[in-house]
Amino acid sequence: MSKDILEKIKSDFEKGLQEAGNDLGKLEELRIKFLSRKSELNQLLKGIKDLSSEEKKEFGSLANQTRKEVETKLMDLIEEIQQRKDLEKDWIDVTAPGKKEAIGHLNLLSKVQREIEDIFTSMSFEIADGPEIENEWYNFDALNIPKNHPARDLWDTFWIKNKNKKGEKLLVRTHTSNAQVRYMEKHKPPFQVIVPGKAYRYEATDAHHEHSFCQFEALVVGDSVSVANFKSIAQEFFSAFFGEKIEIRLRPSYFPFTEPSFEFDISCKVCQGKGCPTCGHTGWLEMGGCGMVNQRVFESAGYEKNKYQGFAWGFGIERLAMMKHQVGDIRNFRSGDLRFIRQF
Repeated sequence: MSKDILEKIKSDFEKGLQEAGNDLGKLEELRIKFLSRKSELNQLLKGIKDLSSEEKKEFGSLANQTRKEVETKLMDLIEEIQQRKDLEKDWIDVTAPGKKEAIGHLNLLSKVQREIEDIFTSMSFEIADGPEIENEWYNFDALNIPKNHPARDLWDTFWIKNKNKKGEKLLVRTHTSNAQVRYMEKHKPPFQVIVPGKAYRYEATDAHHEHSFCQFEALVVGDSVSVANFKSIAQEFFSAFFGEKIEIRLRPSYFPFTEPSFEFDISCKVCQGKGCPTCGHTGWLEMGGCGMVNQRVFESAGYEKNKYQGFAWGFGIERLAMMKHQVGDIRNFRSGDLRFIRQF
């Protein structure tokens, strides 16, 4: 064995490094060629045992040093290249503009409901709640709608198959009016309260009707509450909600739980009362039913008949949102379409 062999191995190794460059695959081939068990260098090291003592001392030392130099240089280069690739992978351009975090926000209906609540609390109203799963008594009977009465046909009801533990028929409430008697059973007049929440009716859907919708019930009860009080409060609320003077009107109607009963209209926001397709060219938009609380409803709550007077209404939150924000189809609110949701 001669030193020339080791010099040639080192020369071939250096040439191989230059050709491999930063290619980790080619560097792995070099490792196998020069450092594996079958490599020429490793075979030379195995043959040292057959040399004389003097040759072992001289050639063995050079061979081991050559292997160590090749291994150290190759492994250091591979590690350096790998670290560089890792840094490039995780590299962050601190001069680049930041990406805005995509976060959610309140649905338009939630925003409108909170706005309604803020206006009424500023008018000293209390915010109350009622159950969405209701029994027949609070949804119908207590509101002066007797069993098998034709008036029940005004509400298309989702009935629940199973009864409660008391054997009472259950339903998903058809209006927020179910909270009226529930609230009056626990409170004595005078009071003024609104009850926002969801209601459900078994009916076909179109651009202006949904089977699931939101209402806010208003109930004001005292010793001498009149229609004039009702009109004043309604005028103040709608003007505050729309940010401008809104005209209102009452049209005679019928509801079992109010007497007298009215349909409540406001001047059309789209045409300012001049007449347009939105309002059917009448200049007015219907908001919902209202009226003076029927004395039989007070009796259902345990009040003495004719002792108190009060008014109530149930208006649609979607309808208010549609008018204020120019939404043409009520079904958009629960469509889950992000193109609609992101507008508000």
